[in-house]
Amino acid sequence: MSDSLDKLTIRGFKSIREMEGFELKKLNVFVGANGAGKTNLISFFRMLSALIDGTLDRYVLNSGGIGDLLFNGRKTTKKMVFETRFGKRGYRFTVEPGAGEGFALKEEARYYAGGTTGWWELGSSADHHSLLVKEAEGDHSDSKYSIPVYEAICSWRIYHFHDTSENAPMRHGEIVEDHEELRSDAANLAPFLLWLRDNQNSAYREILDACRLVAPYLNDFLLKPLQMGPKTKVALSWKAKGSDYPMQPYHLSDGTIRFICLATALLQPNPPSTLIIDEPELGLHPEALRILAELIQSAAKRTQLIVATQSPLLLDQFSVEDVVVVSRKDGQSTFERLKREDYDVWLEDYSVGQLWTKNVIQGGTTHE
Repeated sequence: MSDSLDKLTIRGFKSIREMEGFELKKLNVFVGANGAGKTNLISFFRMLSALIDGTLDRYVLNSGGIGDLLFNGRKTTKKMVFETRFGKRGYRFTVEPGAGEGFALKEEARYYAGGTTGWWELGSSADHHSLLVKEAEGDHSDSKYSIPVYEAICSWRIYHFHDTSENAPMRHGEIVEDHEELRSDAANLAPFLLWLRDNQNSAYREILDACRLVAPYLNDFLLKPLQMGPKTKVALSWKAKGSDYPMQPYHLSDGTIRFICLATALLQPNPPSTLIIDEPELGLHPEALRILAELIQSAAKRTQLIVATQSPLLLDQFSVEDVVVVSRKDGQSTFERLKREDYDVWLEDYSVGQLWTKNVIQGGTTHE
């Protein structure tokens, strides 16, 4: 597995005026009120992923333009600065606004602690395409410094299973060949599970067992490829206990199919270096949240987890040291990892979620 993300610096990005050298652990549970800045932090991961896969232009356009990405707009922020550290490696860059919605990718540099001079300046890009990527994909001796960081960021997966409507992709068939990785919206959930069933059955059985804890009526998934025109597709049909009748994806409740997606993401046998999940608590009942937290804690032993939530019930399942409070103060997002010694007395009588609800852990809605 590639190195996980150890430290993160963000300056001038959306509501994040300055996050300086913030330390990340294997398990990071970000909690905050609406508008505090959790979504903007996740947007950073989306932006960096877009930069690495060559779609930064599209990301900026879909975000409303470069002006909408700058903290308090062009008059306040002249450039955005980003720095990531992965073990003994690192990557940094800046983004400067240009005329109209134009922008420039500048000051790219990579870091390696061991046998070199530390930061190595790569320069500024002429076409919005990362010089780190060009070096990593190139055929020269310096590629060995860029490839580990490039591979770590490429492997990131940001899961957001909000759409579980009847038209959601996860409820419909997908081509059987689309099984290499679970997509961010679980559009290829069925072919991914089919491949696991046929090639890594122990992982498949683990996912199925976890789903049965939340949906005890579930016997097994029916993953039967069907010819649909020129393509072979598979959908997530399933069988209930005590019945041979094939149930269809639309027979699953929103909460159940969302939990299936979450269990599959967290129990996948070859997880990404960093796994980011936005509001996993949506539509889940309290017992499902408890099971979900166990899956998150187990997954954090194999990969890095970044979870954004607003749920006190989910928060109850984690140690106070795993929690990062996101607040909005003086118009900017702040991030503070909790320390057990600050809450030892309170934790004798209350859970972490209760302390959040009572505003003992401060980070609720503020009126500025």
